[in-house]
Amino acid sequence: MRSMETPDHAPEPDPRATSAEAERHADEDTEDTTPAAPTGIAAQDWATASADPQYRAAVVDLLGALAYGELAAFERLADDAKLAPTLGDKAELAKMASAEFHHFERLRDRLTAVDEDSTAAMEPFARALDDFHHQTAPSDWLEGLVKAYVGDSIASDFYREVAVHLDSDTRALVLAVLDDTGHGNFAVEKVRAAIEADPRIAGRLALWARRLMGEALSQAQRVVAERDALSTMLVGGVADGFDLAEVGKMFSRITKAHTKRMAALDLAS
Repeated sequence: MRSMETPDHAPEPDPRATSAEAERHADEDTEDTTPAAPTGIAAQDWATASADPQYRAAVVDLLGALAYGELAAFERLADDAKLAPTLGDKAELAKMASAEFHHFERLRDRLTAVDEDSTAAMEPFARALDDFHHQTAPSDWLEGLVKAYVGDSIASDFYREVAVHLDSDTRALVLAVLDDTGHGNFAVEKVRAAIEADPRIAGRLALWARRLMGEALSQAQRVVAERDALSTMLVGGVADGFDLAEVGKMFSRITKAHTKRMAALDLAS
């Protein structure tokens, strides 16, 4: 172990070492932080990448899962609007529901354009998503807002992770349909105002949010594990196999993002 130096007995600095250290820090300060250019499939367009049948199957899975998720989000927001305490809140949720349905239409149209049946593409994911929504049905307006905020954010994080591995055309579509419909800011504003008015509800909503997180991750892992083509794409390419460790890191990043969002709601994660 290296001994500690006291100020009174510290050695004289080596000018050459000092100069080298300064140069090293200068290099760090000027290091290029430009994101690396896409490589492999991520650098290809759909026409090129889809020549690989396994990659094509993975993308059809992805678009099918995302399309059903958008359709389910439309239905959920329409139902949540019935719980809205004011006409203005009802109208706001109706607008968000409309945006979700537009996202669904874009995904459905994309599947049709690549000669795939959109209903068949969505079918494998319907049960998992329906189970999630059945098991996490909100009991009131605030639980509905927290569910939409937490659930939609987890799903968006998941699909953004996947988008890194997509061809340029599919990646652009996925990122476009993940655009914020405004629900996040709306939910944060309403939930924070409700907690400020009655701090006692914070504990109940925090427990609800933790349950949602657990259920959402469980369902996402179930979908990944059951769809081989999708799982291989998740970990960096359809030829790399299903690396559970890498998928675990992805879910860890999603969990950290969830913790930050709970802080935005003034809720403990």
